[in-house]
Amino acid sequence: MRTSKIKKLVSISLALLTVLSFTGCGSGTSKTEDKNTLTDVSFPLKETATLKMLTSAPSISTQNPNERVIFQRLEKETNVHIDWTCYPDEQFPDKKNLALSKKDTLPDVVFNAGMNNNDLLRYSKQGVIVPVEDLIDKYMPNFKKVLAEKPEYKKMITAPDGHIYSFPWIEELGSGKEAIQAIGDIPWINKKWLDELGLQVPKTTDELVTVLKAFRDKHPEGKTDVIPMSFIINGVNEDPGFILGAFGLGDNGDHYLVNSDKKVVYSTVQDGYKEGIKYLNKLQAEGLIDPEAFTQKWDTFVAKGKSGRYGMIFTWDSSNVSVNKNDFIPLPALAGPTGIVNATRQNAMGVDVGRCVITSGNKNLELTAKWIDKLYDPVQSVQDNWGTYGDEKNANIFELTADKTLKHLPLGKASPWEVRANQFVGGPLAILNSYYGKYTTSPDDAQERLDIIRNTYVKDMKAENIYPVVFMSQEDIDTLTQYETAVKAYTERKKAEWILNGGIDAEWDSYLQEMDKLGLQKILDIKQKYLDSFYAK
Repeated sequence: MRTSKIKKLVSISLALLTVLSFTGCGSGTSKTEDKNTLTDVSFPLKETATLKMLTSAPSISTQNPNERVIFQRLEKETNVHIDWTCYPDEQFPDKKNLALSKKDTLPDVVFNAGMNNNDLLRYSKQGVIVPVEDLIDKYMPNFKKVLAEKPEYKKMITAPDGHIYSFPWIEELGSGKEAIQAIGDIPWINKKWLDELGLQVPKTTDELVTVLKAFRDKHPEGKTDVIPMSFIINGVNEDPGFILGAFGLGDNGDHYLVNSDKKVVYSTVQDGYKEGIKYLNKLQAEGLIDPEAFTQKWDTFVAKGKSGRYGMIFTWDSSNVSVNKNDFIPLPALAGPTGIVNATRQNAMGVDVGRCVITSGNKNLELTAKWIDKLYDPVQSVQDNWGTYGDEKNANIFELTADKTLKHLPLGKASPWEVRANQFVGGPLAILNSYYGKYTTSPDDAQERLDIIRNTYVKDMKAENIYPVVFMSQEDIDTLTQYETAVKAYTERKKAEWILNGGIDAEWDSYLQEMDKLGLQKILDIKQKYLDSFYAK
C-alpha cells in the first residue's frame, strides 16, 4: 500500500486520520457536510481527496495500480488520489474475503470485486456493502445512459429486493447468435496436415473418424508422436462437448439449454447426449484421443500443442495452443448419423454483475459515485478494458487519432492478454456494440473470432434462446447451490468415465435415477421460474 500521500494529508488536517482506517476522505469543494464528506463535487477537485480501494492485478504486471498510465491520467483529471491495496489475481479471493471480514477497516471500494449474486446479497445483509441505485440516479449520468440504451442490464443488476448493490463490467462484442461468447470450445483442425495428406475438411462424424485415423497412421510432417485429438475434459473452453451437437441438442459448459418452447432442459440427460458420448468412446477405443485429455491441466495441454503434435483441439483460440495459428482452421458443425447438424450455444454474456462495490465504510459517497461514473465514459471504458496510448514504458494498445477516437494497434505475435496485462485496469465499465466505429475499433483478435462465429457457426445454431443472466433470491441461490454442486460433479465424472471406458447404455437408467435423487428437477424448477420471469418483463 502506498502511504506518502496519506502522510501529507495527515499533516494538513487531523480529521484526515480517518484515511488510515480505510475510510474515504478528502477536501476539494466549499460545501461539505463535515470535514470528511464532499458534496457538490466537480472535477478536478480544488484540493486532493483520497479514496481507499482494494483490487487485483495480473501477476505478470505491476502490483502498484498507480504506476499504470490510465490511473495516472484519472488522478490528474479528478485530483482524486486512490490509495490502493492490490494483490495478484490468484491471491485476491482469499485476501478480499479477509479484508471484508474486518468491518472497522473496510476499504471504500472493492474495485475488481468479482462478486456473484450470492456474495452481493450476503455482504449487503451483513452491512458490508451499500445499495447504489440512489447514487446512480443522482450522480452517474454516464452509467445511466448505458442503462437507458440497454435496459436489460438494469434487470441483471437489480436484486429481488429492488436494490442495486454493484457496478457491472459490460463488454459487448456482437450480440445474439453472433456474440463472441456464443461458442466457447471451438473445434480446430490441422489444415496443414489435411493438405499434406490430401484430405478434405470432414463434414460428418464418420468422416472425422477417417481423418483422425489418417493423422494417427500416416505420420504427417514425419511425426511419430501425433495426437489426433486432444482436449481438457470438462474444461471451460477446452471440452469436446461441441461434437455432441451432431446427435441432438448438444452440450455446453453449464449444461443448461433452452428449447424452442422456452423450457430449460439439462443437456446431459438427453438421449442425444448418450449417443454423442458413445461416439467419443468409439474415438477413445480407436486410440484417437489423447490419453491425458482426462487429467491434464492447461500448461500440459499447451506444451504439447506448441510441440506441433495435435491434429484437432478444442479451445477458445488456436493461437494459444498451436505453433502456428494459420495451421488450424475452425471445424464446422458436423452432421451426425441421422443428419443432425447443430452448433450448441453457450449461456454466456460479456457481463460481470458484481464487478465493483462500495462498502459501508465509505463516507464520501458522492465523490465515489462521480469518480466511478467517469469509468463509464465510452472512451475511458475502452481503455480500462484493453489498454491505452502514450505509455512510454509498455507496449501501447491504442493510437489516439486526430478525432480523439481510439484505434487498436497490431499486437504482433505475442499473446493478446499478456500485452494488455501491462495497461488495462478492468473494474466497472461498459463497452456497447454501438461504440465500435464511433469511439474505437474492434480488437483484431476479437474481430477474427466474430468472423468465425458469423461465417462458420451461426447458420447451424438451432437454439433461438440461451439462459440469461438473472438475479435470484438468497433462498433460491442457496437451494440451487446445494443441488447444483452435486449434480454437476456427478454428471461430469460419469462423462469422463463413459468416454474412457464405455458402459453408458448399461448404466443410463440408473444414472437418470441418480440425477433425480441428487435434485435435478428441483434445479430445473428454479431455473424455469426465473426464465419465465425474464421473458414476462
